[in-house]
Amino acid sequence: MKLSSVSRALAAAVTAALVAAPLAFSAPADAGKPGRSGHPPAKPVTVMTRNLYLGADINRPVAAALAAQAAGGTAQQILVALANATHVTRAIVDDTDFTVRAGLLADEIAATEPDLIGLQEVAWWRHGGLELDKVGQANASVTDYDFLQMLLDELEAAGVEYVPVSVAARADVEAPSFTGSPFHGTMGADARDVRLTMRDVVLMHVEDGLTALDEGQAVFDHNLEVPLLGNTISFDRGYQWVDVRSGAQRFRFVNSHFEAFSSDLAYAQAAQLLHEATAEDTTTVFVCDCNSDPLNSSIKPQDKLPHKAAYELITGPGDFTDEWLEWAPAAQGWTSGLSETVDDATGDGFDHRIDMVFARTAAGDALAVDRGRVTGTDVSTRDPATGLWPSDHGGVVLRLRGL
Repeated sequence: MKLSSVSRALAAAVTAALVAAPLAFSAPADAGKPGRSGHPPAKPVTVMTRNLYLGADINRPVAAALAAQAAGGTAQQILVALANATHVTRAIVDDTDFTVRAGLLADEIAATEPDLIGLQEVAWWRHGGLELDKVGQANASVTDYDFLQMLLDELEAAGVEYVPVSVAARADVEAPSFTGSPFHGTMGADARDVRLTMRDVVLMHVEDGLTALDEGQAVFDHNLEVPLLGNTISFDRGYQWVDVRSGAQRFRFVNSHFEAFSSDLAYAQAAQLLHEATAEDTTTVFVCDCNSDPLNSSIKPQDKLPHKAAYELITGPGDFTDEWLEWAPAAQGWTSGLSETVDDATGDGFDHRIDMVFARTAAGDALAVDRGRVTGTDVSTRDPATGLWPSDHGGVVLRLRGL
């Protein structure tokens, strides 16, 4: 998701939250090399990480409301700012039409046929009647776009079968959406509540001889929380894992999406994942939209740690290998990030790398990579009729050996 439009008010709110609830920034004690499993090598496994893009800048409504709040606005003025910005945001979701983008994403998957896919920003957009007395309560139930079902339908139409072996619910937020103001008799006729439920999902290719043995998931202890209109809006993120059998070999596949707005939060989330989600006696393959660029040492105004901190924790004390670098230089792996409207004329916006595939064997070694590519970043992948790209991110596909 894009961050360029987030106001200073949102940064101040996050800074206050971080001060109120300090994070532990030490590496997990058990993040070192585990012992060998003794299992024979398995066949190569192809994995993909893919951010679907929720469709708009979800920070816009929060930033607008916090700006009104910081300016000393009344509750009515704050509510109107929130609702007007939500209306704009929801209209952009229509314009970045997932009915088009789902087909482009399915084409990517059909062309590369990964065995396992870690999906992020698998949005579920719903609406309901306007309830100004229940602001912040997520209860709208009429589906507009279910990104997961839409993608599965497009994959079936493309002749490839994938099943979700882990679906993890994340942030579930709702806000009023209207133009004008109900308090001044200028509210538009299309007033409603808009709900966004975020999910992370692991898909498995049905025909690849893999078996999902077990799965687990958790919401992170530290997430972005914004106080607004007497409520706290929680933008929950988390991790999920699936234990997979391939022939005689068993390995763990982990998927996650770290916080974009705060590198301090992303670091704390990475630390928790390393402590709780990785396997000690088998290979762990870990994919994510990590929101941590290894080449970016800048520090955001509300943070203490640099952008690259989470990445360096994972590849340092966490003992994971950045598998893309086993295949190609970093500059050949840019994955982020296009404009909010994802109709850019060129792919010049793909200028950094935050979508990652990491791996660590039971002995703490890297896995070999014999095939790799970034998907969805060439101008040829745009929809010719609408000019839409598949996502504001590119996907990363690697075939891994030595599990």
